[in-house]
Amino acid sequence: MIDLLSLESYCNQLLKVDEFNDYCPNGLQVEAGQQVEKLMLGVTACQALIEAAEDWGADALLVHHGYFWSGEGLPLRGLKAKRVGALFRQRTALLAYHLPLDAHAEYGNNRQLGERLDLTPADPLSDGSLIWHTTLSDPVSAKALARRIGDRLDRRPTHIAPDDKPLSRIGWCTGAAQGSIEEAAEQGLDAYISGEISEQTVHLARELGIHYYAAGHHATERYGVQALGRHLAERFSLEYRFVDVENPV
Repeated sequence: MIDLLSLESYCNQLLKVDEFNDYCPNGLQVEAGQQVEKLMLGVTACQALIEAAEDWGADALLVHHGYFWSGEGLPLRGLKAKRVGALFRQRTALLAYHLPLDAHAEYGNNRQLGERLDLTPADPLSDGSLIWHTTLSDPVSAKALARRIGDRLDRRPTHIAPDDKPLSRIGWCTGAAQGSIEEAAEQGLDAYISGEISEQTVHLARELGIHYYAAGHHATERYGVQALGRHLAERFSLEYRFVDVENPV
């Protein structure tokens, strides 16, 4: 068991939240209750996850996608009121970590996805870049990499293939990072993996000569929060549970 504010402070320091200019507040977003013994983990703080937390009796939710995003309306009404109101009623706190959880060297989404796909050893592409990369000692065919992604994530990726060359330098960035494909190509990567795909991504991949794999926003970001949750559970003797609310995107 740990005090809620102490848990937030530990996570903030571990993930170095002050170093990020993010699209949302990182850390404690909904303060409810004082002590944390049961910690539920999930990708997004949707209503289904909140209800699962209530059924399990969770003291806190730890997610990658929380609330209060830049550009959205400020009033707590409608869907947002329903979600936040439920958290207060059941006294379940909400902690959310976005970019800091993507980037963390040990518990981050990019680190964890690389390990999931056997793309190791891996490091950030450059200082300040969220893209991670590795160079395979034995190049892999584009189709074999697509099969590996599908098997490991249980979701067939959308693959844009400009050619049939073997792939050696592989890069990735979880979530909605398709916009970084030009950075990946400029750094000489043979292939780039992310979560989502936009209409222009297809043309960019073909014209830049880089293989692109859209493996699913949700599917690529399931692993960081689990790694962080396991660490917190071990350090502070917490019960923890990951709930995977199915999402095809």
